[in-house]
Amino acid sequence: MKTDPPPSEPPPGQGLERLGTVVRWSFGLLLAGGLLLAGSVLPLESTLERLAASIEEAGAWGPILYALFYAIATVLMIPGSVLTIFAGASFGLLWGTITVSIGSTAGAALAFLITRLLARRRISKMLEHRPWLGAIDKALDEGGWKTVALMRLSPAIPFNLQNYLWGLTPVRFWTCILSSWLAMLPGTFLYVYLGDTSREAVGAAVADEPLETTRWIVRAVGLLATLAVTIYITRLARRQLDELGDI
Repeated sequence: MKTDPPPSEPPPGQGLERLGTVVRWSFGLLLAGGLLLAGSVLPLESTLERLAASIEEAGAWGPILYALFYAIATVLMIPGSVLTIFAGASFGLLWGTITVSIGSTAGAALAFLITRLLARRRISKMLEHRPWLGAIDKALDEGGWKTVALMRLSPAIPFNLQNYLWGLTPVRFWTCILSSWLAMLPGTFLYVYLGDTSREAVGAAVADEPLETTRWIVRAVGLLATLAVTIYITRLARRQLDELGDI
């Protein structure tokens, strides 16, 4: 009569490893839920009003203060379009673009590091047992900066969500951040330009001094040209992504 072999005991430390995995994933889910909740309930309008007053009081430190606020808002997944327009209205075209570029890139870096440190190791282990996911992971690694830039230019996945998703991929930190910074510049410039133009229009209306026709034409043509270039680049990026998907 054959007897069943005694159940094999798990290797030493396996229980602790599983417990650590559960703790990390639980913390990650709680963090993600908290960030989404904070981003959705934050009173953006009143916050911007208080921030505008703080910026005015801060003087030359205003752009630094706003860049810090923008980075935190990015981590909280607050949509950046309104914040970018606000920067254009507050700081003008040049400093608005610089401020938003620094803030959005810093926020993207923080979000990337959160998921990279919390979940990337677990993802790598999971890919060992799922070859098709491993192939996608490898393709992202080989695509490097080009894949990051194309995804940033494409509206397929929201900017703030991409910040966290890239941390789960094998793409290197500096490759992701530098590519993101360059690819985000066209959209940043467009929204800052819109905010800067709106500021001049509102200022002229308040002062009851209508802008000269020539300046209106120059502003309008510049805005349309920027919009056209942004749309063109976005379409090119989408086409390139489609071609990569067919390979």
